[in-house]
Parts: sequence; structure tokens; C-alpha cells
Amino acid sequence: MSDENNAQVLREVVRTCVRKLGLLQKADAACCGITVAQCHTLIEIGRKNTLSLNELSESLTLDKSTMSRTVDNLVNIGLVERQSDKQDRRYTKITLTENGSKMVELINGSMEEYFARVLRSVPEEKQDVVIEALPYLLTAVRDTDMSFNISQVCFGNQAIEKGGCDCE
Repeated sequence: MSDENNAQVLREVVRTCVRKLGLLQKADAACCGITVAQCHTLIEIGRKNTLSLNELSESLTLDKSTMSRTVDNLVNIGLVERQSDKQDRRYTKITLTENGSKMVELINGSMEEYFARVLRSVPEEKQDVVIEALPYLLTAVRDTDMSFNISQVCFGNQAIEKGGCDCE
């Protein structure tokens, strides 16, 4: 298969996964009564136990004001708490509450079961190949610069009006 065909296959697979998983996450988060952004925030705090707002916004690639609003909402519903650092009062630690920890356990259990079912649907002799390839794909996605102008890619450097591109 040519590089162009491989790129098309990769794009279609990733695009489908993003759409399918995005809908799954929306449905899963909605069942828990929180937004997808709140769900991701809880999961990230659960992974690290304690994070600052800056660390959290960097980890989730969200701007600080968006992250602050998300954390405020999670504080208001009792899933996370902010604690001032005793040694540096400018530093605020964000941690899960007991209810937040329970929510993370429920979300993780649900998602792990889903992905186990996904993996079981791959032929057994191909499962290791899929799992072994994923870290390479993740590294490539993380390391590849995406700061190009999509309209230039779609229309060969021709200027287009805002909203005029139907690219996916």
C-alpha cells in the first residue's frame, strides 16, 4: 500500500475512533451527571492524586480559565477539593474527595470493561499486534506538529471564508 493510501487508512481509523469514543464518553459521562471535560479532569486527578491548576490544564491541553471553571464546578458538586500548600500559599493542590474517588473508580471500571470488549472483538492472533503498535501511534501523534492551517491544506493556500471548509 502506498504512503498516501496508508495515510488515508490511518486518518479514517483515527477519525472513526475519535467520533465513536467521543460519543461513548459523552454517554458515559452523562450517566454520571458530569460533563466530558469534568470526566477527563477527574480521571487525570485520580492518576496523579494531587495536581495544581497549571499542571492539570497542561495535562489536558486546556487553557487555565477553562480548567479553573471545570475545577470550580467539580468543587461545587463535591468531587474535588482545593487545598492551599502550607509551604507555598500561591500553590493550590487539587485532589479528589471521597465521592470523587468513587466516581473515578466507576468511570475507570466502565471504560476498562468497554476496551476489554473492544480488544476481544479483534482476532486473538492480532491482539498483540494492535497493542504493540498503539504506543508508536501515540508517540507519532504527540510529536507531529499540527500547527498548519487546515484551509491551506484543503484549498491549496487559497483564502476561504470562515466556516467554508467541510473538512473532517
